[in-house]
Amino acid sequence: MKCLNNRADSHLTGQVELDSMGNEAWVNHGYCGSPLALPRAVSTIYNPQPLFQGSMDSMYKLDTPGSFPEEPTSTDQSLVKKPRGCCSFIKGLWGTTLTENTSNNRELFVRTTLRELMVYLVFLVDICLLTYGMTSSSTYYYTKAMTDLFVNTASESGVRFQSISTMADFWTYSQGPLLDGLYWTKWYNNQSLDSGDQSFIYYENMLLGVPRMRQIKIMNNSCKVHKDFSDEIFGCFDVYIDKKEDDLNFGLINGTAWTYHTEKEIKGSSHWGLLTTYSGAGYYQDLGRTKEESTIILQELVDNLWLDRGTRAAFVDFSTYNANINMFCVIRLVVEFPATGGAIPSYQIRTVKLIRYITNWDFFILGCEMVFCLFILYYIVEEIIELRIHKFSYFNSIWNILDIVVIMLAIVAIIFNIFRTIKVDNLLGKLLEEPGIYADFEFLAFWQMQYNNMNAVNLFFAWIKVFKYISFNKTMTQLSSTLGRCAKDILGFAIMFFIVFFAYAQLGYLLFGTEVESFSTFVKCIFTQFRIILGDFDYNAIDRANRVLGPIYFVTYVFFVFFVLLNMFLAIINDTYSEITDIIKQSYMKTFTKLKLKKEKISDVQKAIRSGSGEIEFKDFRETLKDLGHADHEISAAFSRFDHDGNQILDEDEQKRMKIELEEKRDALSAELNNLGINYQKDVLEKPPVTSNDQKNHSSPTFVDQEEFLRLGRQVLQLESSVAGITSRMELIMEKLGLQEKAKGNEMTLTSDDTASDGSVLVCVDRETKTKTSSRRLGVPPKSTFNSKI
Repeated sequence: MKCLNNRADSHLTGQVELDSMGNEAWVNHGYCGSPLALPRAVSTIYNPQPLFQGSMDSMYKLDTPGSFPEEPTSTDQSLVKKPRGCCSFIKGLWGTTLTENTSNNRELFVRTTLRELMVYLVFLVDICLLTYGMTSSSTYYYTKAMTDLFVNTASESGVRFQSISTMADFWTYSQGPLLDGLYWTKWYNNQSLDSGDQSFIYYENMLLGVPRMRQIKIMNNSCKVHKDFSDEIFGCFDVYIDKKEDDLNFGLINGTAWTYHTEKEIKGSSHWGLLTTYSGAGYYQDLGRTKEESTIILQELVDNLWLDRGTRAAFVDFSTYNANINMFCVIRLVVEFPATGGAIPSYQIRTVKLIRYITNWDFFILGCEMVFCLFILYYIVEEIIELRIHKFSYFNSIWNILDIVVIMLAIVAIIFNIFRTIKVDNLLGKLLEEPGIYADFEFLAFWQMQYNNMNAVNLFFAWIKVFKYISFNKTMTQLSSTLGRCAKDILGFAIMFFIVFFAYAQLGYLLFGTEVESFSTFVKCIFTQFRIILGDFDYNAIDRANRVLGPIYFVTYVFFVFFVLLNMFLAIINDTYSEITDIIKQSYMKTFTKLKLKKEKISDVQKAIRSGSGEIEFKDFRETLKDLGHADHEISAAFSRFDHDGNQILDEDEQKRMKIELEEKRDALSAELNNLGINYQKDVLEKPPVTSNDQKNHSSPTFVDQEEFLRLGRQVLQLESSVAGITSRMELIMEKLGLQEKAKGNEMTLTSDDTASDGSVLVCVDRETKTKTSSRRLGVPPKSTFNSKI
């Protein structure tokens, strides 16, 4: 549909084009009655103008419930509401913004999004209950108690686990603090616990089965000795590599401690140590159920040199159970013996809940798990429907990919939950039958920790996914909008940053790697440099490692990375965010000034009404508004809206209706201005004050004041008035040619054929006059529009 003069169409006229009747057919839909019954051959195109277009039409037009587009809209809605079998039911139950056609219906989009948000919030509460229901504050204290007992307790000679530096220290710790911590059979006054040979650590934690010691050895001559030292050095044991693992029997030959076992035979698992990753194979020795038995076993190992030059790692594994809090504590103490000599101790203490359902709270969590499964099934169906509709374009949205990630992690969690329950029941059954065996909970504890980590990540993604449903609010999209607008700038900056960053990382590794632990590996260098950015560093260690290049490295790194590059990054984000906030504030100001201008125009019309006495003639009304800067076509359109009898005079009833409508419009604009003013005032108050010097030096564009803006607006209206004068002269020429008489005759003919019973619409049709057609293209309604009533 060809758009005519926008200002004439938007200020004072409400026109709908009838395509089937040609460009000469116009309908005035400002009347408050029911719409005209149109024949099927006539198609009506309703094209309302935007709210803030500087229009006076939206001020004068009555907000009637009946308008042209409502009839087909209701028909379409009735068609949509008709049930279409199972597919329609499923589509309605799983209706989302991707399955519903919400592109042209803002109300449907918001309603569907809010429904999705409410359902998702219930799902989010459920997953939070599940995740936090598996944890307890007692977990930390349980871990701390075991750490204090087995890691921080010193022997009579002062050797603690963390202070082990030789093989002798390892045996001193094993025969002292380790055995003392494992076997508790007496109270503090030496009275028996009456628990038989069962140990209760700290009187509360039952030792499950017996502890196990295991070592991994490397083969002799696994490396080559230089020929200059071949006469003095007869053995060579390389750093640990699983291919060079020693699998030969040694020592006493008989017994598990002296016989090699594969990882499959002992159902072991690999371990990620501080130096490397060790396999689950090796030589193992199970201790006894009492302290006396274990002491004898350890002494035998010491006497027969169980640990030797080929040993690369020694493990001590055992598990405890606390019935008070229904928690398992799986402990692994590791001492690595590198090829350089010495010993490097480390430990893993995993406190997990393997037996799930005992208390009422546990059964409540069980109910939440069932609800969680139903939600996952619901979302699986939803994603399948969306995939069938959008095909591969479904993966263009990051939110859809996040949906799939959350669902996949949830499915894995459900499967593992079932697996863990079955595995724990089997393991505890064997342990009850044979209490003297090693209780291998290491595998379950490891995967339980991975399960907890997976749930934590899934819960994180679930919270981030909330942004998907609140993105219809512009305020909630500031984060994504800011990052999206500056993504290219950040990418370019990241290339520069990491070139400098990795250059300094390699420099630090080569300069300080041999002496400073935080620079001992390239990966540690990377994290150390991030810590320097955050202010966490040890300058003295760098200075001791290299008294010349150390200070130079530190000063230049802090200057280029911290002061220059990091502030460039913050400047990019700050500028982008400022652009977005400026756009929002400019929209506030534009809306504010437009509403103010519309309110001024209403005041002008009210002045024109008050200036008259009794009945107001069109000539007086026109002269008053022309003096105030309004165009002829605007004045004519405004007058014709209320001159229902077409006599070019506004009587008292018509003036009363005009006053009521103008007051209503004025009150609505005042309320909207107040709301916009409050919002804009909040934005101004949130912005820090600017000094006069800053205002002078500020190079960004500033807003003109309100008086200047209104003055410019009146000049524009005067220009429109000049254009309207030209069109009025064209009307005088038409009168001289006698064309208006012919137009009246055509109007009467159309009235006899198409007049509705209520006379609700004003129509002027002339297919033969090209001059009138050209006047309409200028946006000026013909004069007969104000004089004829159908």
